[in-house]
Amino acid sequence: MATSIRLSRGGSKKRPYYRIVVADSRAPRDGKFIERIGSYNPVLPKGDEKRVVLDIDRAKHWVAAGAQPTDRVARFLDAAGVKERAARNNPKKAEPGQKAKDRAEDRAAKAAEAEEARKAAEEAANAPAATPAEEAAPAEDAAAEQAEG
Repeated sequence: MATSIRLSRGGSKKRPYYRIVVADSRAPRDGKFIERIGSYNPVLPKGDEKRVVLDIDRAKHWVAAGAQPTDRVARFLDAAGVKERAARNNPKKAEPGQKAKDRAEDRAAKAAEAEEARKAAEEAANAPAATPAEEAAPAEDAAAEQAEG
């Protein structure tokens, strides 16, 4: 029989409380179990010693007998020194999905267009300011020529 060491949920709505149990892997989560070896209360603060209560001797026995702990229970067993857990690394987990990548590209393209439009507007604002001064000079020259002539 394939056994697993897993959490069985109890407690009321929004107030979870878990029992750490050894159960047949085919049994339902909150259903029949072979033995209760501890408890886990996630409502308590992380530093509290009653947050995770574990019967270490029974946990060692069941691990030696071939029971497979779930990921969360494996963390508890590693902290208790019963079974060492290999650190996991999933670099693709942090990578955004395809739609998020597309949205980022669109945002970057719009920002580039806005920057180009801003630069063009600045150039257009600076260019007419220089041009009237140049146009005023020839008009003054013409007026001076007519006064002379």
